[in-house]
Amino acid sequence: MTDKIEITLDINGRGYPVRVEPRKTLVDVIRDECGQTGTHVGCEHGICGACTVIVDGEAMRACLMFAVQAHGKRIRTVEGLADGDKLHPLQQAFITHHGLQCGFCTPGFLMLAVNALETNPEISDDEILEVLSSNLCRCTGYQNIVKAVCSAAAELRQAGTHC
Repeated sequence: MTDKIEITLDINGRGYPVRVEPRKTLVDVIRDECGQTGTHVGCEHGICGACTVIVDGEAMRACLMFAVQAHGKRIRTVEGLADGDKLHPLQQAFITHHGLQCGFCTPGFLMLAVNALETNPEISDDEILEVLSSNLCRCTGYQNIVKAVCSAAAELRQAGTHC
């Protein structure tokens, strides 16, 4: 099927009207049609988590979802985390705790962790470890990613704010 369908994707609060083939994945349309290249394409099988975005408040693998399924839904990508020049506390924690090396997996980890912290602001360190185990990183050995997320969670709790 190559007939294109008109849809609008709401990405980080901005509407993107696009014409897409129904078979195009959300990650491909986010990157290729909407120019939001922070979301990475990794395994294309939903295993690695590099393409994780938040759709209507739920962390999703954008490679496992067709773009047409996201029509009318709110999508958050890594580009939507910072507030202008001010990094999100989780982004800053990744820098402070050296939670990235090559950076390829970082956007997926950030979106997965933000969703976990928003869903459960009182999340325990053990629960964070469990959530993060669903994404893959080939460089860091995970320890600094876990430290970064735990640190950001504690900072957000102490400040009484949420993601």
